Amino acid sequence: MAAITALKYSRQREAIKSYLASTTSHPTADTVYMHVREDFPNISLGTVYRNLSFLVEQGEVLSLKLGDGKEHFDGHTEPHYHFICTECGKVEDIFMKELQINKIAQDHFDGIIKGHQTYYYGICPKCNKKD
Repeated sequence: MAAITALKYSRQREAIKSYLASTTSHPTADTVYMHVREDFPNISLGTVYRNLSFLVEQGEVLSLKLGDGKEHFDGHTEPHYHFICTECGKVEDIFMKELQINKIAQDHFDGIIKGHQTYYYGICPKCNKKD
């Protein structure tokens, strides 16, 4: 039986988590890197990528594919949905009662459904006022 080892505490990883928890902008790794560098000027982009991958793997951060070819990150892991403005590209969180999509899909699939991501598209309030 393999021994369970405790994960070494990392101030850099905690800074990444803290930044993601403080923003609703759904940043890319490059944006996370720019912000974390303010407190850790010697941190490398590779370290940020490795820590983001680890945090996603551990379920502490969400990885989002928003259709722009970049991976975005969300520090808010409670169930919620995302709205993407087709005009300005802004991404906003939508907190509403969770849809029972997993159960419905499971009823029509012989495998095991573990989760889903749903994106809503349209025009955000700010862009809507411009029209």
